[in-house]
Amino acid sequence: MRVVATAGHVDHGKSTLVRLLTGMEPDRWAEERRRGLTIDLGFAWTTLSGQEIAFVDVPGHHRFVPNMLAGIGPVPAVLFVVAADEGWKPQSAEHLAAIRALGVRHLLLAITRADLADPETALRQAEQHLGAVPHVVVSATTGQGLDELRAAILALTDRLPAPEPAADVRLWLDRSFTVGGAGTVVTGTLSAGTIAKGEELQLASTGQLLRVRGLHALGRQCDLVPAVARIAVNLRGVERTELVRGDALLSPGRWRTATVVDVLIGAELPAELVAHLGSAAVPVRVRPLGTVGARLRLARPLPLRIGDRLLLRDPGRGEVLGGAEVVDLDPRPLRRGGAAARAAELTDDPLAIHLRTRGFARTAELRAAGLSAPEPVLADWHADPEHWAAMVRRAPGEVESWRQEHPLEPGMPAEALRQRLDLPEVALVGPLANAAGLAVPAGRVGGAELPARIEQALGALAAELAGNPFAAPDAARLVELGLGGKELAAAVRAGRLLRVAEGVVLSPDAVTQAVKVLAMLAAPFTVSQARQALGTSRRVAVPLLELLDRRGITERLADSSRRLR
Repeated sequence: MRVVATAGHVDHGKSTLVRLLTGMEPDRWAEERRRGLTIDLGFAWTTLSGQEIAFVDVPGHHRFVPNMLAGIGPVPAVLFVVAADEGWKPQSAEHLAAIRALGVRHLLLAITRADLADPETALRQAEQHLGAVPHVVVSATTGQGLDELRAAILALTDRLPAPEPAADVRLWLDRSFTVGGAGTVVTGTLSAGTIAKGEELQLASTGQLLRVRGLHALGRQCDLVPAVARIAVNLRGVERTELVRGDALLSPGRWRTATVVDVLIGAELPAELVAHLGSAAVPVRVRPLGTVGARLRLARPLPLRIGDRLLLRDPGRGEVLGGAEVVDLDPRPLRRGGAAARAAELTDDPLAIHLRTRGFARTAELRAAGLSAPEPVLADWHADPEHWAAMVRRAPGEVESWRQEHPLEPGMPAEALRQRLDLPEVALVGPLANAAGLAVPAGRVGGAELPARIEQALGALAAELAGNPFAAPDAARLVELGLGGKELAAAVRAGRLLRVAEGVVLSPDAVTQAVKVLAMLAAPFTVSQARQALGTSRRVAVPLLELLDRRGITERLADSSRRLR
């Protein structure tokens, strides 16, 4: 399916053309048909040479410009209508300004009412404003040019970019109503993605998950509708009054809503205006950022992506001021005098802007912002290159500072370095430390070596335990070696000693060695038998067996004997 919106001055024949092309009445309200004036959006469709074409017919009167913008906003192509007997008019200019602000590039010009006046004058006027675009001269009264118009519409839709059925869904709602026996139904133009019956979509305004009860496209029930399409969605779990034009249905968890955005602009803006996107119209406050950008504070959150085109309009003067391109979502606060510096940044690559603002971002966050992920620094983590380089430069100094503050520690804990560098996740410490030339053994940065005097004492103790691994040194020997309470605690934290009980330490592999020895005993065995086999005293054997019990290696029986599990 392809979707085309109409545009042009009031009473130039937009609805008449849609009616002739489709055989359907686009004016939905009785008042519209009575007055011959389109007030709200109209919808109709037809099939041309096997291609399904849906039309969004918009009002041309200046009082209904917000309705017109809601219809054109999500649509990729426009049939622009100018009457031969009236030529270019004020709303022609306003509709063109809207089309250009929204970035719509696919246009077809129809010069209507050719039976009432020579179309050449109107054609020349239109081309002065539109440029060289395909055009057709038609008359609804005589039928002149209708076949040519059908062919030109097919050519227009053939030039449209290929749809993205796998993209994330953002369905801007333009109507909501209730159908007896079905419940709440909303309609909109699905410009990207695919919606399936039974799936859940997220309501942008509340975050509520709503299940798709049914789908219609061009009056037909469907189980699956890919973009681009005019679509009606029957929703479960929500009342019609909870859904308004300008809200949106989203792929769950794939979008961010924003209330503050930085944009690139092409004109000076007043302090207050209205921003239009899709079918949404939201009041905004404007803070200029130099002459090229502005910071917009939206009255309510919108699901936005970097690269979105906002149409900016002054409702007081009834004037379209131009378009704005979103280049940053939820930007950092501006410091005094920071507007000029921020303005210089806004013309940079949007990915660079996003990463520079945050320092780090995950792949899902970049996707939700509408950005392609670069090469990660770790798994799905991405970093601003300058910020990453600064962290790499800081890391050695932070590790050395930690050593001076904690002389008995065998290197800086990775979590401590994460906190000092304000990294979002401790897993990032590894690649950052590697980039800084720092080792990260056993979760500690800068090596696992203890101070030289402790290393010397541990070396002497290891030599003693090598000959008798379960002959734990007594308190006097530990003092003689220079291993007081703080030194022993540091050695245990570093994994260099195993604390079996208060004042009882062995080599780190003592448990493994003990299991090998005990495995040679007939089960069950007593504490005395274990003590003799281990070649140690009850001071060591009892707490060592209790440690094995706690670890589930041995099982203590009712008679206090034990066996290996």
